Amino acid sequence: MSDVTNKIAVFRSLLKISQQDLANAIGVSRKTISTVETGRFTPSVTIALKLALFFETSVEELFSLNEPDNLES
Repeated sequence: MSDVTNKIAVFRSLLKISQQDLANAIGVSRKTISTVETGRFTPSVTIALKLALFFETSVEELFSLNEPDNLES
């Protein structure tokens, strides 16, 4: 499982846009959107920022870090 989860599908659904529409808007392939959305690929900072800007939200709202069980407080 990825260390990062995201709400890309939720945000896309609210705007009623496809993965291809989103990919075109931020200049990446549909496959990139798909693999990021499903957690198979962790995006670069650039892609994460482009997604947040597109959705007019913060990176922190769009992405979250799954903290490992062994992380000390």
